Amino acid sequence: MSRAQAESVIKNIIREIAAECAAKGQAVSETLVAFMVKAVVLDPNNEFNVDRTLTKDDVQKLIKLCVERLLNVRSPSLDTIKMQVYFDMNYTGRHDFLEEHRRVLESRLQPVLREITDSRARTREELESLYRKIVSAVLLRSGLGSPTDIAVVREATAALQSVFPQTELGTFMSMTKRDKERQLQELTMIVTGIRLFNKECGKGGEGIDDLPGILNEAVPATTQNVDSEIQSTVRDAYRYTAILEKICQNERGEPSVGLSVQLLKESLINSRQHEAFLRVLLHDVIGCAQQVEMLESQLAGRMEQLQATVQSKTAVPTAQVYVCSS
Repeated sequence: MSRAQAESVIKNIIREIAAECAAKGQAVSETLVAFMVKAVVLDPNNEFNVDRTLTKDDVQKLIKLCVERLLNVRSPSLDTIKMQVYFDMNYTGRHDFLEEHRRVLESRLQPVLREITDSRARTREELESLYRKIVSAVLLRSGLGSPTDIAVVREATAALQSVFPQTELGTFMSMTKRDKERQLQELTMIVTGIRLFNKECGKGGEGIDDLPGILNEAVPATTQNVDSEIQSTVRDAYRYTAILEKICQNERGEPSVGLSVQLLKESLINSRQHEAFLRVLLHDVIGCAQQVEMLESQLAGRMEQLQATVQSKTAVPTAQVYVCSS
């Protein structure tokens, strides 16, 4: 059987399992079914030979076992697989998360940027409209304040006018599309820097949240919550382990209270899997805390440099400010 044929067979099995579960009142995703199929096939107790093609009887057995497990909603084993599926499908590391955030932001900005770069404004009203769109694009890209907040727009407009007055729109219009996009990105950085600096000086910063303050509260609280959850999960795992050890020491193999060894093993595995995922979260939260500390230090240093550069001057060359912020 070719690889394509094997994949087709697996897909059909997954669809049939999902359909049977749905017919019995339990909706399951194909992703969850795929994880369950893999778990069942790799379980040596089920005696599937992964080195040979599944027979018709194997397929029926596989479907039956998977449906039974997926319908057993009180099963720790099923809960473990659901946990793995959810984590695999939803959790990303800090780097990937930030990359995805930037990608989504840029995709949402594209219609606005396209209106600006494709504009053929000529009349005064059209040029004023174009300038307002540039202000909106700057605010949207920076993420610091809403473009529908009048106070925020007024502040951003003033900052933009200080480096890119409306009279320069003619030069902007004559640029290539790529150069326009590059200048819009540069203007975003400059305007954002001006607004952040003004906020630091207590002379502006409308709509800009105190992100360092928010993070300094949120990160330690999150770390504490995750660590607390880890400790609770570890205690559960210790309890399951202790009970299993007592059962193993019992000559009859089962305690008088009639606890299921298999159920205890599945519960222990569930706890350890939960702990493993929580430790991934904790590791990333600690990494974020370190990044926050580093970025706050860098921001404070840049602000000090800018304060020393600007002081009481009414105008500072853009290039000089860039040297401070680079």
